[in-house]
Amino acid sequence: MFIGEYQHALDEKGRIAIPVKFRRDLEQGAVVTRGLDHCLTIYTASEWEKLATRLANLPMSSANTRAFARLMLAGAMDVTVDAQGRVVLPDYLREYAGLGKKVVLAGLYNRLEVWDSAKWEEFKSRTEIASSDIAEKLGELGV
Repeated sequence: MFIGEYQHALDEKGRIAIPVKFRRDLEQGAVVTRGLDHCLTIYTASEWEKLATRLANLPMSSANTRAFARLMLAGAMDVTVDAQGRVVLPDYLREYAGLGKKVVLAGLYNRLEVWDSAKWEEFKSRTEIASSDIAEKLGELGV
């Protein structure tokens, strides 16, 4: 399970260190892709397979389905954790997420999100202000 918030720096080659406690989960392979809200998402190979299968089974007659599948699948890249516990984030994905030198890895149970540090702080601030409304809507969904 991925949980927590971790501050890291991207090196000049676009590598990011994965927290030690998550490396074992990613040893069997991982996939990084465009996330929602202009972040990147890192999935374990098994979680990626589940998501990709669901996306492949959606009706292709829907423009929204095609657009979302393209965003997630065409933007995906296999990554491996190197001996120092780092993964390389491809240029096009770093550009998509607007990643600077300072980044945040956010653990979200079955995936990791990679955010530019300033964008993460802005997102957190907006979300914290709206937390009561968000909680109410989630309550309507039975959460």
